[in-house]
This record gives sequence, structure tokens and C-alpha cells, in this order.
Amino acid sequence: MRDRSKRLSLLIAMSMVAASASAWAVESLQFPGAASAAKAAAAASPAADHKPGTHETVEAGAQSSAPASPSAKSPAKPPVAKAKDTIPAKKLFGALKSPAPMKARAIGAYSRGCLAGATALPIDGPAWQAMRLSRNRNWGHPKLIALLEKYAGEVKQKDSWPGLLVGDISQPRGGPMLTGHASHQLGLDADIWFTPMPSRRLSKAERENLAATSMLASDNLSVNPKVWGQGQVNIVRRAASYPEVERVLVHPAIKKALCESAGTNRAWLAKVRPYWGHFYHFHVRIGCPADSPTCTKQAPIPGDDGCGKELDDWFKLLTAPPKPRPRPVEPVKPVKPKPPLTLADLPPECSAVVADDAGIEPTAPAPSKEPTAKAVKPAKAVSVPQNKKSADAK
Repeated sequence: MRDRSKRLSLLIAMSMVAASASAWAVESLQFPGAASAAKAAAAASPAADHKPGTHETVEAGAQSSAPASPSAKSPAKPPVAKAKDTIPAKKLFGALKSPAPMKARAIGAYSRGCLAGATALPIDGPAWQAMRLSRNRNWGHPKLIALLEKYAGEVKQKDSWPGLLVGDISQPRGGPMLTGHASHQLGLDADIWFTPMPSRRLSKAERENLAATSMLASDNLSVNPKVWGQGQVNIVRRAASYPEVERVLVHPAIKKALCESAGTNRAWLAKVRPYWGHFYHFHVRIGCPADSPTCTKQAPIPGDDGCGKELDDWFKLLTAPPKPRPRPVEPVKPVKPKPPLTLADLPPECSAVVADDAGIEPTAPAPSKEPTAKAVKPAKAVSVPQNKKSADAK
């Protein structure tokens, strides 16, 4: 009986010790040091593959913090949706330094398209020099480049012009530009300076900094006879004489001077159209080449020489006094700027033009449709440029 009592007492004591240990364990879990210890233990043990879950987010395009194996390659291409929907197309095209290794073709519209298989105009030729070399805009469709070389030679041989200073043509793959032009996206446009080429080769620094001279008088309504002459008339007329050329854009005052000096041979004047700016250079544009079925054709030019009502309307805009702005009754909300074009705004073929070097997955082109000519919208009235060395010429 006494032995049984001893055994019972021993069992009770052991139960009390176990209960105390359990209580201590529960209490230790509530103690701050226990949580840190648990974390430390977890960190010391190898974890399973870590993937972003519901409790954390990973920014698109960010690299994993885990070290990659030596053979692993980081993804070189950004997500297609991001490139198409958020990255301005001018940044994609402006960063590319070489042409697309594809068959030459102009894709899309003059102000919304791109260029495949471009050719560079050599920076020096027997009758031309390319300007503003840092822009890398001496690229064009092979048809335009061949025409410019021919044109430069003919103005020197037949018009006694010293040679051409060639401004912007297009980027290596066309497309929107980081600065300047809305057009020049297809490699079918070229700016030619009214200033004759010097008799010597210009240095790279001179080609960047040489200021182009305005052809306008101080009133901005006529040409300055000190810088404008028969030589300028001749080079514009020859540019407009080529069948490939569809437009030659000049300032309205220059168009007026051409109308007054054209004489009886006036057929070429129809291609010379007035437009804002274009007082230190003129803009030569050729039509869509035969090898470019998705190039959007322009509306045909009017049948007259452009020296009548159209020119009169331009001068009404030039001389019209600025309209007074009505005083707003309520505070006017600022107008949000128009978002820049993205790759998704351009023809689908343009994604393949930039695909290799810009890290964009090419998009399958939509079924091609016969391009239709669109009517040209009338130009908006803007402030008339002053007669001075143009900053845009740089």
C-alpha cells in the first residue's frame, strides 16, 4: 500500500513538471525574442523556390535579387505590351544607330511610319556635304538617296551652284524623331539649305555650329535681296522638275518670290507649296516608291501653279493681327499635352523594323489594304518666324 502511494506521488510530480514545461513553451512563443529566433532559424534553413506571391509585387522588368547561375542570361527584351503602350516611339527609333537589315521599303504615312533597308547619304560627295552629323539623320530610302546625289551633281553642272548643304533626311530606321520634324519618318523627305556649299570641306564642328541664313527680309513678307537670288530660284526649280518629287515646301514669302520670277515656264511651280517655316531651307519630298505597297500616298497637288488664291490666303494669315483672347469667367483648366506616338500607333510592320535592336517582339502584320489618299488638312495659323539665324537649323 505504501509502495503504491509512492508510485502515485511520483506520477503526480512528473505530471506537474510536464505541465510547467508546456506552459513555459507557450509563454516563450509570446515573448519577442522567440519570433526573432524563429526567423533566424528559418533564414538558416534552405527555402523552397521563391516566387512573387500575393504578399509582394515585383516591378515589371526588374531583375530577381537571387544571384543567377553563370550560364543564365538575363532577358534582353522588354515586355511587348509595355513597349507598345508606354514607351514613346521616338525613343525607340531615336536610339537605333544602324538601318534594319531588310528589303528597302517605306512603311505607313509620312508623319506616322518607319523605314526598312535604309541607305546613308555619304557625308561628303563631289557636290554636297551633309550637315548636323550628330543627329545621324542622313539616312533615306535608296530611291531618295540616289536622287539627291543626282540632283547635287546637276545643280553644280547645269545651274552653276557650288553644291548642296543637306540637312535632315531621316533616322536609320525612320520613325518619329526625338526633336524637330513631324514628318521625315519614311526616308522620303530631305531638307536642302538655301545657303550654297562652301568651296572647302567643313569640319564636324562647323557642320554642327554653322548657322543657316534666313532668306526673309525683316518684314517676314518678302525675301531679302542680299541673300536671295537667281541661284536659289534655280535649285528650287530643278528639285521640282524631277518626276519623283511630289512636293517642295517653302515659306509663303519665298513662294511669292518664285511666282514673280518664274517667267512663262511655270509648270514646276505647282509642286512648290507654301508652308510655315522653311525660310532657311526647303523641303523636298518624293512619292511612295514602287517597292513600298504599304506607303500611304499623299493627295494630289492642285492643278494650278499655286500663285493665286492659295498664296493670297497665306498672306492673310501672315498679316492678320492676333485675335484678343476673351477673359475667362472661370479658371481655365490646363490642357493636357497630346501623348507621344508609341509603337502601337504605327503600322504593325514597324515592330519588326525595330525588333532586333530595341528588344521588341515583332507583331504579325495585318492584311494589307490598298492605301488610299487622304485630303491634306489646312495648316493652322501660328506665329510667323522672325528673320534671324534659326535655332532649329542646329
